[in-house]
Amino acid sequence: MKAEIISIGTEILLGHILNTNASYLSQKLAELGIDVYFQSTVGDNPKRLSFLLRQALKRAEIIITTGGLGPTIDDITLETITQTFHCRLILRKKILSQIENHFKKRGLKMPSINKRQAYLPENAYVLENKIGTAPGFILRKDKKLLIVLPGPPSELIPMFEEKVIPFLKEKLKITEIIFTRTLKISGLCESEIAEKIKDLLKLKPPLTVGIYAHPQEIELKITAKAKNKEIALRGISQIESVIRKRFGEYIFGKDEETLEEVVGRVLTKKRKTLAVAESCSGGLIAHRLTNVPGSSHYFISGIVAYSQKEKVRLLKVPVEVIKKYGAVSKEVAEIMAKNVRKMAKADIGIGVTGIAGPKGGSSDKPVGLVYIGISTENKTEVKEYRFSGERFVIKLKASQEALDIVRKKLLR
Repeated sequence: MKAEIISIGTEILLGHILNTNASYLSQKLAELGIDVYFQSTVGDNPKRLSFLLRQALKRAEIIITTGGLGPTIDDITLETITQTFHCRLILRKKILSQIENHFKKRGLKMPSINKRQAYLPENAYVLENKIGTAPGFILRKDKKLLIVLPGPPSELIPMFEEKVIPFLKEKLKITEIIFTRTLKISGLCESEIAEKIKDLLKLKPPLTVGIYAHPQEIELKITAKAKNKEIALRGISQIESVIRKRFGEYIFGKDEETLEEVVGRVLTKKRKTLAVAESCSGGLIAHRLTNVPGSSHYFISGIVAYSQKEKVRLLKVPVEVIKKYGAVSKEVAEIMAKNVRKMAKADIGIGVTGIAGPKGGSSDKPVGLVYIGISTENKTEVKEYRFSGERFVIKLKASQEALDIVRKKLLR
C-alpha cells in the first residue's frame, strides 16, 4: 500500500520552519507497512494545492495533508479540499463547542473567525484536536483515503497516534510491518564505520542496514519487513549482534536514546557525580545534561569561564600557565577539569577549552582545536581534538566528545 504526504505552508517553502511532520509521518507509516513514495511541499496557494491533491490521488491509496487548517484567510486547506473533492461543509456543533471551551479555559471569548474551523465535510470522519482549535478529518474518495491533519507537531502527533493509527489498523488489511532499530555510534567517522560494515550495507530487503551521518554521531539503521513485530525483531537482533561485536563501546545507545541520557543512567548506576568547566562549548554540556529529568542526582555544577580573566577568577587557573601555554592548551584544560571537580566536590570533573571560530585561529592553533580534560581523584587526562565545521557544529562535537569521555570512563 502506498501513501503520499503533502505539507502545506508558505513558511515551510521559505525555510522559516523545519518540516519535521513529513519525517515523523513517514516513520510511523513505515511501521504500519505502508510505503511512502512521494513527499511534497506546497505554499498557501489553492490552485497549486488542488493540482497536488489530484496528482496524489493517481499515485497513492492514502494521501495525508498537514497544515493550513487555521482560522485565518491564508489557511486554505479546507476550502481547497472542499472544492477539489466537491464536498459539502456542515457545522459540527460538538467541534464548535470544543473550540469555544478551548478559549474559555484561558479566560477568553472565542473570536468569530474561529467558527469556520467547526465546518467540516459532510461525510468526513472527524479527528478531534485536544491541544489546539483545528480538528482533522478523514475522507474516502474512490476507495482511497484522504487524511487531513493540523500543522503544529504538538497537535498532529497525538492526533495521529491516538486517532489515525487505530483507524488505519482497523480499516486496512495490513499484511506486513516495517520495523527499524537504530544503533548510535560516537567517536568514529562515517567512512571508518562504512568500511567495517560494507558487507551489511549490501543486504537486500526484507532485512537492510543503512548508515546516516550527523555532526555529532553516526546512526546505523537496521530495517526489517515482516508479517509481525516478533519476526522483524528476530532478524534485527541477529544483525544487531554482529554490529555490536564489531564496534563494541563505540555504540553508546539505540533508537531514541541520547548520549546525555546514557551518561546520566551510567552515573546513577555507578553512584558518581559530575561537574563541568566549559569555555568554547559555552555551557552546551551542562545544558544537555540538565535536559534529562533527574539530572540533579548526579550533575553538581557547571561553570562557563569564557574569558581568560574568568578562568583565573572562577577556576583558579594560574596566570603564568595561561601566559606560557595559552588559554587553549592541554595544561589549561587539565587544571579546569581538576579544579571544577574539587570545587564542586564531585567524583568527575570535565574541562573544555578550544577555538570554535570562525575567527581566532592560527597556524599553531587552528579553528576547531579543542582540549578536553577529565579528572578523577586518582588521575587527570587530557585529549586533543581537531574538529571541523561551523561554530555551532564545533561546539556540538566538543560537547559530544566530552560526554562520551565520561561514558567510557565509567564503563572501564
